[in-house]
Amino acid sequence: MRKPELVEVTTPRLYVGNLSFDAVESDLFELFSGVGLVQNVEIVTNRQTQRSKGFGFVQMQTVDEAKRAVSELHDKEYMGRKLVVSGAKAADRPEREERPEQQQQQPEQ
Repeated sequence: MRKPELVEVTTPRLYVGNLSFDAVESDLFELFSGVGLVQNVEIVTNRQTQRSKGFGFVQMQTVDEAKRAVSELHDKEYMGRKLVVSGAKAADRPEREERPEQQQQQPEQ
């Protein structure tokens, strides 16, 4: 199993990994609301099956609240699994279908 990379908290957006596949966005909203004001929660799902991929993102109100969430919730047992909570990497890359390396290359003749 790949060791998750812990990213420094520099924005209010957090990565939440090792989620139970049964966790839903309202569960995370409730959990993180115990630490501070939650702006948004997104659990990443498989496009075809709509099943959770076991990770997601939580947007807190402030960077300080995000840092507090990491210190209080990282490695915490939640729904039978130890959470990974860290800063989220910058989300400035284009969506998957727009990336040129994902497009089918025509064989040269």
